[in-house]
Amino acid sequence: MSAVRPARPERQAQRQARGAAARLSGRRAEVVAALWLMAKGYRILGFRLATPLGEIDLLAQRGGVLAVVEVKSRTSLEAALEAVTYEQRARLRRAGAHVAAHRAGLRGAVVRLDLIALAPGRRPRHVVNAWMGDQ
Repeated sequence: MSAVRPARPERQAQRQARGAAARLSGRRAEVVAALWLMAKGYRILGFRLATPLGEIDLLAQRGGVLAVVEVKSRTSLEAALEAVTYEQRARLRRAGAHVAAHRAGLRGAVVRLDLIALAPGRRPRHVVNAWMGDQ
């Protein structure tokens, strides 16, 4: 005897509810990450910034550094680092360079790819130049 599968509309509703919860969780994580960066002296220039080359979770500036910040909620720092593929990192670097080239105040900025890792019950972890070795 096979298990009874929920009707198609019910499965779709469940999938939509999971997606909505994930988006809300992601937005909350980005707000926490932005607050953390601001406490460290960064100025937040954009949230979920859409560029022709991809979306940037957070764009932050401190001095002459433009940080393209990827925000990940995972159980460990290692899991957060591994969650961003090489292709995603390359796309984020290109998107950051595009923003720096097209905003007058950012033209001389050094573009850096950072990670804010969030884990339940732990302080946020800011990893500066998180994937420096794979440029």
